[in-house]
Order: sequence, then structure tokens, then C-alpha cells
Amino acid sequence: MDVKTIIKLFSVFFKIGAFTFGGGYAILPVIQKEVVDKNRWLTEEEVLDVFAVSQSTPGVISINSAIYIGRKAAGIPGAVSSGLGMILPSFLVILAIAPLIINLRDNEIVSRFFLGIRASASALILLAAIKMSKTAIREKWGIVVAAASFVLVVFFDVHAIWVVIGGAASGIAYGLLNKIKRSCK
Repeated sequence: MDVKTIIKLFSVFFKIGAFTFGGGYAILPVIQKEVVDKNRWLTEEEVLDVFAVSQSTPGVISINSAIYIGRKAAGIPGAVSSGLGMILPSFLVILAIAPLIINLRDNEIVSRFFLGIRASASALILLAAIKMSKTAIREKWGIVVAAASFVLVVFFDVHAIWVVIGGAASGIAYGLLNKIKRSCK
């Protein structure tokens, strides 16, 4: 067991959990930078796969991602360490400020504070989408799947899990068709 890696996983995900506002998708670019660029626990493609799997499984994407990354970097102890690191800051903050927020929910300053956080979180989510699309969408077929997924979710209110399953199925079908085409040549 590599204790240094386990401690590093906890500290990295504690920092991410403590200083990234806006929820799971807003955290993705920060996770990507820490995991791929700074610590090299995963490659760019591996972290995109982690995000896809984490989105497809029950639970919060940031926590699912942290646990998956921790498991890959340091086994079960790494998964526990990174999961706790991601969860603990939110738990402590909510424990501390919940009584205050309940009493201040009608306060104009608090309302504007959360308005600003939501706006900046939206920008982080857009950044994550742009960064992921650069790696995930490499050909015309990927653009078609991404556009179709967007249309289904935005205009037809199809649940994200069905879009992910449909994307996976279309990826399998696309791969099989390419394999058949290559074998016919």
C-alpha cells in the first residue's frame, strides 16, 4: 500500500471539494487538471472515460469520479480516501452554515451571492463540455451523436441516462458497421 498516494488522493480531492463551487459538472475541469496534468494518475482519455462511467452510474458525478480515480491510483484504500476527501468539505460546510442559510435565505446579499455562484458554475460547466468535446469528438459521427444527444435532452426532455445508453449503443453499432465494411474490402 502506497500511503503517500493515499494521503495525496485525500488532499487533492479535499481541496477540490472545498474550493470548487457549482456541483459535479463544474468540478470536472478541476478534477481533470489535478488528475491528468498535475498528478498524472490518468491520461486525458482515461479521465473522459471516468466521467462517462460516473455520469452513467447512480450518484453524484464528482464523487463517483473521485472514487473511480482513487481506485485506479491506489486500489480500495485510494477509493475510500479520495471519496472521503471529496465528501468531507461539503459535509462540514453544510453542517456549519445550514442554520445560517435558513435564517438568511431572504437576505438580498445572500441571494446575490448564490446568483453569482450559479453564473460562475455555469461557465465552468461550459468549459468542461468544451474541453471534453475536443477529446471525445474526433470525427463526423461523434458530432452527429453529440448533436442528437443535445437535441434529445434540450428539446424532447429525454432523461440523460437514456441518451448515454443510446450513445453507447450507437457507438457499438458504428464500430460493428466499420468492422463489416473493412472485412468486405
